[in-house]
Amino acid sequence: MLRFKYVLVISGCLLYNSARAQSDTITKKNIVDTVRKDLLTAPDTVVRLHSKTAALIPPAALVAYGAASFIFHPIRQLDHDVYGEITERNLLVTSHTENILQFAPVILVYGLNLAGDHGKNTFIDRTMTYVLAQGMMNLALFTLKRTTHRLRPDGSNYYSFPSGHTANAFAGAEFMAQEYSGKSAWYGVGGYSLAVTTGVLRMYHKDHWLSDVIAGAGFGILATKGAYLLYPIIRNNLFHGKERAAKHKASDALLLPSYQDGALGLQFSRTF
Repeated sequence: MLRFKYVLVISGCLLYNSARAQSDTITKKNIVDTVRKDLLTAPDTVVRLHSKTAALIPPAALVAYGAASFIFHPIRQLDHDVYGEITERNLLVTSHTENILQFAPVILVYGLNLAGDHGKNTFIDRTMTYVLAQGMMNLALFTLKRTTHRLRPDGSNYYSFPSGHTANAFAGAEFMAQEYSGKSAWYGVGGYSLAVTTGVLRMYHKDHWLSDVIAGAGFGILATKGAYLLYPIIRNNLFHGKERAAKHKASDALLLPSYQDGALGLQFSRTF
């Protein structure tokens, strides 16, 4: 009887371990399948913005506001007024959380996809769109920071305009909105909330003026929206153009097996 109990206990342990191992294997397989599907699936077209070029107007207005701060004194005065308010109400927060927070929306996009909640584009298309947005945005930021020569509020250097951290954060927020707003508007709200927090912290830590942050937000959104308009055109011209050329080339020449009078052979035909 005692031996029978031992057999039952051992059998139960083996069944539990087997079920647990099988569950872990299934979980790992699901993750691998999710990543593989996201990486290898290549749709014929990339989903574009529904609003087309009209979507570029609001972020362009933000950029224009930032540029106007170099010309119109009231806008520049507002920068100093906001800076004065922030200085008076300065709280004891010394860590630069925005250094990480600026990348949070992008990290969330890839985290959600890894968890199985897919955006509207595949990994490759999504990543290439974001890379294109970053390229356009950073080119503009690099040029302006070295030509506008605006002193930061803390006096550390003359690279204040526009805010790069804020541009990064809003580019990521728009990236998240484009991939997931079709599922729920809260994805966009969450991404933009993180971006706004990043911009506020840049002013709070005396790294940027208000107009720097507003312009940075405009550049980030503008770059991402522009990338979602341009990338489908670039991708389709590159890849589908090659496919059409390959099909056309294949139709010019044809090689087929043949069987005649008991002999196997090849039949070749070409149109000129």
